Amino acid sequence: MRRSATAGLGALLASAVSSPVMAEEPVSMLAESCASCHGTEGCSPGAVPPLAGAPQAVTADRLAAFKAGNDPNATIMSRIAAGYSDDELEALARYFANLTAEEEP
Repeated sequence: MRRSATAGLGALLASAVSSPVMAEEPVSMLAESCASCHGTEGCSPGAVPPLAGAPQAVTADRLAAFKAGNDPNATIMSRIAAGYSDDELEALARYFANLTAEEEP
């Protein structure tokens, strides 16, 4: 039985996203969804907490708490975090930790 090219591509993408060691490009693509609230590259322009430069362990713990529904102060983040795998959340925490927060003029 032959698999379609689409099925093969889907399996390849699924394995890349679920891999504990993700390439930087897919992580940056995941991080793009954070920009609407947390600012471009995690540099929040307003009241929403910035993510750039935050310690990886702090961000990872916070994302895990959101996903588990254990943060009583969460607004939409519990629903957003629930859509990511644990590996994806860990990769996002690592990605933002490695970014430099922009300095305010």
